Amino acid sequence: MARRWQECFGVPAPYLSRSEILRQAIAWHLQTKALGGLTLQEKRQIQSGASKATTQTSSGSRLIRVWQGKTHQVTVLDSGYLYEDKAWKSLSAIARQITGTSWSGPVFFGLKKTGK
Repeated sequence: MARRWQECFGVPAPYLSRSEILRQAIAWHLQTKALGGLTLQEKRQIQSGASKATTQTSSGSRLIRVWQGKTHQVTVLDSGYLYEDKAWKSLSAIARQITGTSWSGPVFFGLKKTGK
């Protein structure tokens, strides 16, 4: 595995790296060589830490948040959310119900970073 790493990257494999990690990195490298790498826009998003679809979720997805020792689970529906057997129109309303204060629902459930 270390020999293959050297061939792909031109440097010795990182010391004490697990072979599974090396194998995955080598596979990714070979795929990008064969199929093309990330677009310039995707590279910029990765470097900035931004995500293209931070607040997009699919119907059926589950959002889980532990708040003050209690686990809260929300199911994404086609037109809203299901929390504690009740349909809600917004994540922010659910976050407000859980915390008792005004919150951005996507921020509370980790779908979006704060502007900090």
